[in-house]
Amino acid sequence: MNESLGLLETFGLTPTLAAIDAMEKAGNVRVVQCELNDLGGVATKVFGETAAVESAIARGRAVAEQTGGRPVATVLHRPDDRAWGAIESPPQYNPLVEQDVVFFPNYEPAAPAAAKDSAMANEASPAIGIIETQGFTAVFEAIDTACKAGNVQVLGKEKLGGGYIAVIIQGDLAAVTAAVEAGKEKVEGLGKLIAAHIIARPSPSVLALLPK
Repeated sequence: MNESLGLLETFGLTPTLAAIDAMEKAGNVRVVQCELNDLGGVATKVFGETAAVESAIARGRAVAEQTGGRPVATVLHRPDDRAWGAIESPPQYNPLVEQDVVFFPNYEPAAPAAAKDSAMANEASPAIGIIETQGFTAVFEAIDTACKAGNVQVLGKEKLGGGYIAVIIQGDLAAVTAAVEAGKEKVEGLGKLIAAHIIARPSPSVLALLPK
């Protein structure tokens, strides 16, 4: 059984989602879970055939570096069964940030083929945008500006600890791009911009990890 576990730890939700999107598009890997630490870090765990995992981790690490995530990565070849007790975490809730700190992909049931084909024919795949700051004031100003700049929908916000807050928006690519560009310019002087990023065609695992 030639399967491996890839581990990619980054700072910030934006580099994490960007890396997951890149990893899933680079190879046939499955996202097991994402786990937060209390300093703004996110550990993503992916599983699959060794070659696919190695390719995915290399691509994900490169994208995380480009988005300022300061990634650390490794691949565990045929992880020992006894080690899984520490590697794979059960659902956990952190009262300090008032949210879960272990995320599992929540794949919605597939739509019937006819409905799916019709939707694909009539609607372009939505893009998502992420604006992540250190501090609430900055991200609230940024997202208000973003919503005024483009026809986008706010999917939710995530707190990662260490003052990191990410707001995620969705819409067509042009609207999301305009919104993110306008929003990130409002952060200066109010807080620290951790990252701002646009994913044109989010992978299934990225969509499954977004707030519902």
